[in-house]
Amino acid sequence: MNLLIVNGYDKNGWAKLAKYKLQPICEFYRDQLKFINPKIKTNFIYPSMDLKKVYDDSFFLSFDGIVWTGSSLNIYDNTKEIKNQISLMKKLSQLPVKMFGSCWGMQLYSVCNGGMVSKNIKGREIGIAYNITLNNDGVKHPLYHKKPKIFDAFASHLDHITTLPKKSKVLSDNHYSIQALSSSRFWGTQYHPEFNSKWMAGLMEMRKDILLEQKVYENLSEFENEKMILQNPDNLEKKELHIYDDVVDEEIHSLELSNWLNLNKNY
Repeated sequence: MNLLIVNGYDKNGWAKLAKYKLQPICEFYRDQLKFINPKIKTNFIYPSMDLKKVYDDSFFLSFDGIVWTGSSLNIYDNTKEIKNQISLMKKLSQLPVKMFGSCWGMQLYSVCNGGMVSKNIKGREIGIAYNITLNNDGVKHPLYHKKPKIFDAFASHLDHITTLPKKSKVLSDNHYSIQALSSSRFWGTQYHPEFNSKWMAGLMEMRKDILLEQKVYENLSEFENEKMILQNPDNLEKKELHIYDDVVDEEIHSLELSNWLNLNKNY
């Protein structure tokens, strides 16, 4: 299987990942996909970094599927970097290609197909998204094959979908936001099935100042305690954050990706 991974970060976001010694998101995503299927081949493009790069339709049609990563961008900022990704997503939405998007990827797809995204008045959801619940469509959808009806997942987002894109349906949500949707050729999650606990802890450290400023955590001690638990898999056994296998077991928390990669599934 040959996949294209679209890097959602711009140069500033990319540099910040490097500063905190976090693997570039597209490479991290590739490694998670290869954990599921070691035979997968991947290619990367960087639409918010290579602003002048242009691809013809045949390039995209040469891939078995296209994956959109998360990002530190906010789509309503409407910068030239964001506009370039919007242009690309609109182009791909008109082609017969299968796509999967995490977080930013799902938000971008929504905006490019008649939906709306805004800052969530409930604040930022980061660390663990709790009690994600499948609706009737989600229970029947191949995205959630073998997934529990209620589960938790790694998440990091401030924005959420307020209006659905055309010809799509919600598959799951929680108290915070829509957590997954699908259309004929796109599956998306607001949470991150590709994350693991150490990456999540690293992302929290990178965003520590803003998390404390926005009162996501009451104080530095609470923040450091949660980060420490995530950094050390042995501590996860203590269930201090009510973290269970649906989050930390890589085969379980990445089921959505496994299901998308299953070529025998039609969606």
